[in-house]
Amino acid sequence: MHCQRFVNPPLTRREMLRQCACGFGGLALASLAGGAPPAPPGYRPRAKSVIFLYMDGGVSQVDSFDPKPALERWNGKPFNAKIEPTQFDNVGTTLASPWKFSQHGESGQWCSTMFPNIARNIDKLAIVRSMVSEFSEHNTANYFLHTGFGQAGRPSMGAWLSYGLGSETQNLPTFVVINGGLVPSGGADNFAAGFLPALHQATMFKPQKLPVANLNAPASMNDERMHGVRSLLASLDSGVAESYAHNDAIESAIANYELAYRMQMAVPEVASVDDEPEFIREQYGLNHDFAPTRIFARECLLARRMVEQGVRFIELTCPAISGCDRWDAHGGLIKNHSENALATDQPIAALLDDLDARGLLDETLVVWAGEFGRTPFAQGSDGRDHNPFGFTIWMAGGGVRGGTTYGQTDEFGYRVVENRVTIHDLHATMLHLLGIDHTKLTYRFGGRDMRLTDVHGELVHGILA
Repeated sequence: MHCQRFVNPPLTRREMLRQCACGFGGLALASLAGGAPPAPPGYRPRAKSVIFLYMDGGVSQVDSFDPKPALERWNGKPFNAKIEPTQFDNVGTTLASPWKFSQHGESGQWCSTMFPNIARNIDKLAIVRSMVSEFSEHNTANYFLHTGFGQAGRPSMGAWLSYGLGSETQNLPTFVVINGGLVPSGGADNFAAGFLPALHQATMFKPQKLPVANLNAPASMNDERMHGVRSLLASLDSGVAESYAHNDAIESAIANYELAYRMQMAVPEVASVDDEPEFIREQYGLNHDFAPTRIFARECLLARRMVEQGVRFIELTCPAISGCDRWDAHGGLIKNHSENALATDQPIAALLDDLDARGLLDETLVVWAGEFGRTPFAQGSDGRDHNPFGFTIWMAGGGVRGGTTYGQTDEFGYRVVENRVTIHDLHATMLHLLGIDHTKLTYRFGGRDMRLTDVHGELVHGILA
């Protein structure tokens, strides 16, 4: 029961949407609470969607895309530079990469033998070797990478994009996480809407034929009975929305129920890869001998199919691999990185090739990143500890200048010495490529206009096409 002095507004937002015949899910839902997204910028957006390939745990930059001959010269010797406090304070000697590096493509960019298939696509990549993070612990570093803040509770970058651009599809979520088996350290808060309206949070899919639970109605629910249930729910929702017209939780719940109904038809269709030609299935690795490769192959193929349907932001998490702790190689570096690379290398290369062949790469921004890198000296004898002082990510498509290497670390690959790029800079650049000025994408909360980039962030002009 509400206060007797409460007066219903003359026209609720829900009534307005219904009377305008646009449907609750038909508008850019970001305008439903707390402010409006920014107006279109004065430049042409290059990307419409993002596929974020999250390399959980931190890939070693000196074993992947940042070759350092000095590590060969100093291999097995005490590390010849100042050592910052490490996560586990178990510092060994200098550790050379067990993988060989060579140059690839017309651009001559460097890639190790860990990624033979991605190496074939090297001219599509803008490799950023000068990333830094403010955190060296997984939880905080993951929150920072995903939300621009080192604690739980802030909106994920996918939620910000949903809020800023709205949806291009009425039958699928705007922000999807395809969970291959490893939810990032820090949990679902990495994908949350935070203080944004709840409808902007991620929907979790699994890489299987029915990726969302409860898609099909129980056998006892025939069409007539289902119609009656939906009519009753619609009536109840309408009454509640009438009484609490400005309640985000209620409006978001109604919107999500309506979307869930539409997803019952759309999700099985987009998730079924049976209609894909056999050469595509082989290209991605759906028939690979290594089960984690098959899982990640399906994730990448689902991501391409979702991009085709207009999903804005798709994050892929890594598959679980027996005996490996994500990319988090505190010991057993060769086994850890070899098997994680085996799981992801072929599907990622196939995704880039497939997007390119279909004319989708130009409007799809692909981002490959972990939360930090790894030390050039050993942890124990055969591992590497966390390193937020200089690591590598890459981007492709969506307005990125392929065949580019940006930034530089020192001779050991430990610290950035040229063109330092922060997580805020990464977020600002991603938003820019999607047509959003990061300084204007704001939401009023706690008495201030909040941003994904907080009060920071500069565009990385050196990788823009």
